[in-house]
Parts: sequence; structure tokens; C-alpha cells
Amino acid sequence: MFAAETVVTPPGRPARLLRSPIARLVVFFTLLKLFQWVAGEAWTALGLPPGFVPFRDTTLVMELLRLGPIVLAYALLVGLLERRRVDELAPAKAAPHLLLGLMGGALCFSLIVATLWALGAFVVDGVNRDVDWVGRILVMGVGAGIGEEIVSRGVIFRIIEEGLGTWAALLVSAAVFGGLHAWNPNATAWSVVAIALEAGLLFGLLYHVTRSLWVCMGAHAAWNVAQGPFYGIPVSGFEQRGLLASHMQGPTWLTGGAFGAEASVVALCICSLATSVCLAVAIRRGSLVPPPWRRPGTQPG
Repeated sequence: MFAAETVVTPPGRPARLLRSPIARLVVFFTLLKLFQWVAGEAWTALGLPPGFVPFRDTTLVMELLRLGPIVLAYALLVGLLERRRVDELAPAKAAPHLLLGLMGGALCFSLIVATLWALGAFVVDGVNRDVDWVGRILVMGVGAGIGEEIVSRGVIFRIIEEGLGTWAALLVSAAVFGGLHAWNPNATAWSVVAIALEAGLLFGLLYHVTRSLWVCMGAHAAWNVAQGPFYGIPVSGFEQRGLLASHMQGPTWLTGGAFGAEASVVALCICSLATSVCLAVAIRRGSLVPPPWRRPGTQPG
């Protein structure tokens, strides 16, 4: 006897529209705003301080209320709308991929600092033994690593790449990532461009070649923690007191000025080399996603 043939009914037009790249972006950011409002109400109900909270005063509860809306909105986007497993956050990959990202991020920023030191721009004055590690790691490591990577790479890059291809996804996600830092203290037009080019492009291609948010989260977190709590360099414009008591000297184009080493041409050059390596891997694999009008089976017009 032959088994009955299973007939798969394609989704209707409303379902297809709802799962389109534009619709998914709208759904995610709508959910995010809704959950952030709920988290804000919880923040007030718990009597937490309003406005900006210094990094050193941030608690685990505060960071959970900041990250919760992002994680929940992403989980609903993937689980209910996209109806797939969250392969980019697979639990089995968490430990090895996080470790790989942490090592890569720390190594990359340490190479930047070593270059600045060799050029006489980075000077160590001593050691601070009373650094407030917990709050800074929660905000710059856990918060930035998880929250910014889910939004920038997990949502914007991934969905735009699916719809418009890898190059469009890189440009848009990098521009958004740079723009998110435009309102930071001591930000300038150059610092926004530098962040977009060095970190926006690098993390976008890092996600493309690994298909792992764990790697990106680890690299982002280690970059920030190495920069501020360890080397004592301002992180994206926010002044830091690190384990190393340090200061910069020299022209702003070399040191990055008050914004920090992320606005230095040294960081831009070193990150661009790492970006080029990731791009070479993608080209060799043939994994770059073409725009829709260049995909097989696409009819012109």
C-alpha cells in the first residue's frame, strides 16, 4: 500500500505580506516599543532612579529591564512570525562561539591599543585598584553585546540581507549602528562615520560568515570591556575609570579625542583589515547574497 501524499498548502497573500522583510522589521520595532513601555512602568513601580543611571550604579535588575524587551521582541519575531528555530542563538553554540568572540574582540582592541602605545599616543600612568567592574560590565559588556547585536545584526542586517542582499544589509545596518552613537557624549560627525565603518561593517560581516549572534555578542562585549574597564579609554564618548590609569596624547585623528579610540584612524585601519578578512572568506565561500533582481529565477520587469 502507498502512503497518502502530503499536500502542502502555500501561505496565503496576507501571511506572505506579514512575513515580508519590511513587515517583519515593523513588527519587531512595534513589539520592542510596546515591551519597552511595559518595562518602563515596571522600572517606575520598583522605585528605580529616573533618567540616565551611571554605569557604576547599574544593577542586574536594571539591565534585565533594558534587555528584556529586546530579547522578548526577537523571540516573538522568530518563533511566531518567522516560525523557525533561532539557529543564530543555538544553545549548543553558546559557549564555544561566545569564547571565540570574546577572544577576538579583546585581541582586536588590544592590537589597537598596542599600536597607539607604539606611536606614543597611549600612555599608562599607573593602576587603579578600586574599579567598579560589575555595573560597567553589565552595561558595556552584557547590555551592549546582547541588545545592540540583536537589533543591529539579528534584526536589521539579517532581514535586509534576505530581502535586498548582503551589500545593502551591510550598508544599512552599519549606517544605523553608527547613527545610534550620534547622541553619545563627545560624538562628532567623524566618530559616527568611524563607528559605522569599523564596527558596523566588521560585525555585519562577522555575523554573515559565522551566522552566529553569540560570536558577535562576545566580540562586542569584549571590545567594550577591554576599552573602558581595562584600558581606561572612553567608550563611545563615555569617560571611563579603568584598571589602567591612562591618558592619550597627540592629534585627535590619532587618539580619537574625547570620544575615545573608536574615533582613531588606527582603529579604523585595524578593523578594516579584519573586515577585509571576513569579506574574503565570504567571497571564497560564495555566500554573499545578491539583490533580488540578480537571483536565479527572477524575471526582469
